Amino acid sequence: MSVVQGSRSERTRTRLQGVALRLFSEQGYDETTVEQIAKVAGVSHMTFFRHFPTKDAVVLEDGFDPAIAAAVAAAPTDLPPLTRVCAGLRAALTHADVPGEREVRARVRIAAEHPVLRAGTYAATEATQEAIAEVLVADGVSEFEARVASAAALAALTVALLEWCLGDHDDPMTSRLGSALDVLDAGARR
Repeated sequence: MSVVQGSRSERTRTRLQGVALRLFSEQGYDETTVEQIAKVAGVSHMTFFRHFPTKDAVVLEDGFDPAIAAAVAAAPTDLPPLTRVCAGLRAALTHADVPGEREVRARVRIAAEHPVLRAGTYAATEATQEAIAEVLVADGVSEFEARVASAAALAALTVALLEWCLGDHDDPMTSRLGSALDVLDAGARR
C-alpha cells in the first residue's frame, strides 16, 4: 500500500483522480458521472469541483506541463533551438514531478478512446508548445524557428507516449520519451 504525501487538499485531489480513472476504465468515460466519482471517493460533488473544473480535467490536467517551459527556459541559451528544447524536456523528465506510469497509461488510454478528450489533449499540447516557443522567442530565437522546434519536440513525445501506452512495452515511460528525444537530437546533428 502506498502512502500519499502532501496536504489534505492534495490527497483529496489524488484520491478523486484515482477513483475517476478506475471508474472510467471500468464503466466508460461517458457512463461515469461526477456524482459517482465523488461518492466513491467519499466527498461531495462540490468538493470534486473544487479540485477539477470539469470531468475532462481529471484526465487532461497533470501539472507536468508548466514544468516543461520552465525547464526549457533553464536550458543553455547557446544551444540550437531544437537541441535546447530537447535538453529542457530531458531535465523536466528527470527533475519534475512526473505522474506515475500506471496513472499515465490509464489517462492516455481513456483520452485516446474518447473524441472530446483527444481534442482536449491536443489543445493542452498546443498550449505547452506555445509556452515553449515563448521562452525561445524571449531569448532571441525567431518565432518561426521557436514554433518548429517546440512542435517537433512535442510531436515526438506524443508519438512515443502513445506508442508506450497503447502498445505492448515494458520499458519505463521516461526511457521511451528519452528515446524520442534521442531521435530528434540525432537528426539535429546531421
